[in-house]
Amino acid sequence: MSLLENWCTGEGLDASHALVVKQVPVEATARHIEETLMTIKALGRVRVRGRMFNPQSQSLMVLCQCSERVNTKTIPLDVPSIEGGELWTLHGPADEENVNTERRQTEPLPQDSSTSTEEAAAPAMSSDSMPGNSAESIIRAVGDLLAKTMRPAQESNVFRRLRVYSGISPTPPGEESLDTWMEQAQLMVDESDCSIREKRKRIIESLKGPALEIAQAVRANDSDASPEEYIEALEKAFGSPESPEDLYFSFRALRQSAGENLSDFLRRVERNLTRVVQRGGITPNLRDSARVDQLLRGATESEILLLQLRLRERKRDPPSFLTLLNEIREEEFQQSLRRKNTTPSARPDGEGVTPLGSQNHNKCKVSKCIY
Repeated sequence: MSLLENWCTGEGLDASHALVVKQVPVEATARHIEETLMTIKALGRVRVRGRMFNPQSQSLMVLCQCSERVNTKTIPLDVPSIEGGELWTLHGPADEENVNTERRQTEPLPQDSSTSTEEAAAPAMSSDSMPGNSAESIIRAVGDLLAKTMRPAQESNVFRRLRVYSGISPTPPGEESLDTWMEQAQLMVDESDCSIREKRKRIIESLKGPALEIAQAVRANDSDASPEEYIEALEKAFGSPESPEDLYFSFRALRQSAGENLSDFLRRVERNLTRVVQRGGITPNLRDSARVDQLLRGATESEILLLQLRLRERKRDPPSFLTLLNEIREEEFQQSLRRKNTTPSARPDGEGVTPLGSQNHNKCKVSKCIY
C-alpha cells in the first residue's frame, strides 16, 4: 500500500478525499497550512489530520483531509506558501495509483509452466548473439547519465536564485526594486535552460507580501500560466502607470546634470530607454539611433567630448551601448590624464624662493665691498 493509503487507514480517512503535502517547513502551523491549501478552490475546506518529519528533506509531510474529492489532474502539483518560501508539493490518490501501475508494468510476467526450455533460452541466445546492440545501449545510457548530472551543475552556477521582492514601497533593506528584479527575472527566463515549471517556481519563491498575493491570483486564474505572465502581472500591479507615450517624452526630456560624467549620463539614458522599449514606446530596431539622438540632445555639459567622438557623423550607423560606453570611458580617462599633466606641480614652502629682504641685504654688502 502507498504512503497516503497507509496513513489514511491509520487515521480512518477516505483516501479519495485526502492528500499528502511535502516540503512543508517544520515551523509551519496547522492554520498556516490549511489557509495555504484553501487557496486552491478545487480542494474545498481543508483540515490537517497528521504530520510527520522527513529526515531526508528536513521538512514535514502533512496529511490533509479535503471536503471535495481530490483529483490531481485539476489541481496544481505544487503550491506557494502564503508567507513565501519554497513551494510545497501535493501528492493525491492519482499519483499513488500511477506509481502502482508503473510498478506492475515493470514487474516481469510469470512464465507459463508449459513453456519449453528452448523458448525460454531463445531470448538469452539472441541477446548474446548481438553484442553491438548492448554496447550501443550502454554508451547511450552513459551519455544520458552524464547529461543529467552535468545540467544541474550548470544551473546551480547560473540563475541559482532570484533576489527577494515584496512590492512594498519604499524598498525594504535586503530586497530588490521592481526594475532590478524584473531585469533579473527576465534574464533568467530568457537564458536559463531549465523547464518552464522550474522557472515559474523560482519566480514564486522570490516573492513575498503583496507581490506573492499577485502571483497567487495569477495561479488561481491559470495554474499553467507562463513565467512571462507572472512578470507582466507584477509590472502592471507595482510598475509605473505611465503610458508608452509618457515614458517616451520623459526619455526625451533627460538632461545631463552639472558635474555628471558623460558615461554616467549614458547609463541613465540606457535605463530609461530600456523601459521605453519594454513598454512599446520605441521599437527595438531604433534603439541605437534613439540613444545617440538623446545623448546629443541632453549632454549639455560634454559638448567637446561629443565632438571628439564624432557622434553626429555616426548617426546613420550608430554604435551599440557597450561600444559607445567603452569609447566614452576611454576619452574621459585621456582627459583626466591631460588635466593631471597640465596642472603645475606644487613646490615645498620656501624652496627655491629668495625673500625680498635678503636680496636687499646682499646688495648692501656688495656695495660696501666696492666702495
